[in-house]
Amino acid sequence: MKQTPLYERHAALGAKFTDFGGWNMPVQYTNVIEEHLATRHGAGLFDICHMGEMEVMGKRAFDFLQRIMSRNLEGQANGQIKLCVMTNEQGGIIDDLTVYKLDDGYYMVVTNAGTREKDVEWLRVKKNELGFDDVQITDISDITGKIDLQGPKAQDILQRLLPDDLNALRFYYAVRTVILNTPVIVSRSGYTGEDGFEIYASADRMGDLWDLILKTGAPEGIKPVGLGARDTLRLEAGMMLYGHEMDETVTPFEVVYGRLVDLNKDFIGCDALRKQKEAGITRSLAGFEMLERGIARAGYKIWKDDREVGAVTSGTYSPTFGKAIGMAAIPIECTPDGTEIQIEIRGGKFRAKVTTLPFYKRKK
Repeated sequence: MKQTPLYERHAALGAKFTDFGGWNMPVQYTNVIEEHLATRHGAGLFDICHMGEMEVMGKRAFDFLQRIMSRNLEGQANGQIKLCVMTNEQGGIIDDLTVYKLDDGYYMVVTNAGTREKDVEWLRVKKNELGFDDVQITDISDITGKIDLQGPKAQDILQRLLPDDLNALRFYYAVRTVILNTPVIVSRSGYTGEDGFEIYASADRMGDLWDLILKTGAPEGIKPVGLGARDTLRLEAGMMLYGHEMDETVTPFEVVYGRLVDLNKDFIGCDALRKQKEAGITRSLAGFEMLERGIARAGYKIWKDDREVGAVTSGTYSPTFGKAIGMAAIPIECTPDGTEIQIEIRGGKFRAKVTTLPFYKRKK
């Protein structure tokens, strides 16, 4: 399995590891609940070096990305980030990505870890097919590292390391600055439902940055956080995971990404999505909470009135709320808030009710 530049540091901290998309990643250091609550109430530091990064550059970089992404990128300011969806000709989700506009004609596109190679190939093939030979696409994943600092105390910790005023950094905006004499990109964004920051730098500088942030945040009780708590945090916040809530058989309208589709522009998959929009969707992503003891896991069958109607996409125990929650793909008629369903767990059927996403929304 592949290892991030921080592998040895995780091992020294006593981390337990797991295979995540071919990467040997820390799943926890102490336990999931402790790391989860540390992030909700203080600060957590995450190794996200397994994610993919691409530079898209050239005078027509904007025009190219407009044809590739379902979201309208017009008006995106330098330093602004836009969450986007890349769809195939059938409207299925190839990946959800963040598009950083770093300068005119200069973008950084951040992909999921498991879709990096697929995404790079898709962009390069479509660049040629659509006639954007002058646009340059460079996969910088192997030389780029990424760590996330998340939680209500994240700004206080990071501010002590930056010359920039973080109060001026708006949500989903980024600044190019310096930490430890190292050029970094710092964005106010994340995957936990908390305020926080994503920090990009050269891969060979990740160890020093990791050590510095942990040391600086020690008075605030900062914790290194593994993939286990990253998953419970994102699920409470109603954030999706590629390969669970979405894949190439699922369209943006069938999950929570309909807002990222602009059918007034031309992009790959727009014709199929216009037809689906007109006809209406028959299934949708919904949240649920268990009414009986039991934890629903991905793939578990969902029943309604003795009829199998769908499957759990993600499920866990929520440390914040002290109950089992999850998300599921179910028929549209089953999605109203409060609808009772049953989830098959180890041969038995257990009661649950549909609930509005997200489960957790931080107080601002």
